[in-house]
Amino acid sequence: MSDYDREAASHWHLDKRVPIALIVAMAVQTAGALVWAGAAMQRIDYLEREVSAGARIGERTARVEEQMRYLRQSVDRIETKLDRLTGN
Repeated sequence: MSDYDREAASHWHLDKRVPIALIVAMAVQTAGALVWAGAAMQRIDYLEREVSAGARIGERTARVEEQMRYLRQSVDRIETKLDRLTGN
């Protein structure tokens, strides 16, 4: 094998038999995949924000439920005292 053949074998090269249409199609396909991946990342970011907001709503709901429990206990005590005052 000559020096030229060894050098040619060690370097990457594009064969003239590869059609330009194939190169263009691969470039378009790659660009489409990158656009799709970017859109998917935006949807994931949006969903993560929504889940985070939902967790905060859950915490607030738990606090409101606890406050309602205390209010119910207060109302029950008030009703009991009123019942004793009115004799019922």
